[in-house]
This record gives sequence, C-alpha cells and structure tokens, in this order.
Amino acid sequence: MARQKKRFIAGAVCPKCETMDTLMLFIENDIEQVECVQCKHRFSEPKEQGGGSERQFDQVIGVFKPD
Repeated sequence: MARQKKRFIAGAVCPKCETMDTLMLFIENDIEQVECVQCKHRFSEPKEQGGGSERQFDQVIGVFKPD
C-alpha cells in the first residue's frame, strides 16, 4: 500500500471549530478531502465547484520581463 501524502493548508480556518492552520488536504478514492486535525471535521469539494485556479501563470513563481 502506498503512503498517502497529506498537506496542511496555511491560513485556512476550519468551518466547524474555527481554528486556524489545522486543515490538512489529502486524496482518498481520487477525491480531494480536507480534514481538521483539531475537531476531525471532514469535507470535500466537488470538482465542478472549483478546487483549482484557472489563472494563466498559476504554477509560475515569477515572470521576468527584461527591458
């Protein structure tokens, strides 16, 4: 069994207990899940609602334009 990668969401607030920096994101059955490590509240967002940015340079750290 492969080890599941879990990431914390910096600055996020739990919608149930309202604690900041306690939400972790992980993938379960090909669905992104979010769980609060404080109160164990768990939720997911359907893909059609969003969950990703559609900006042109979303993965780019910076764009250098020389004069």
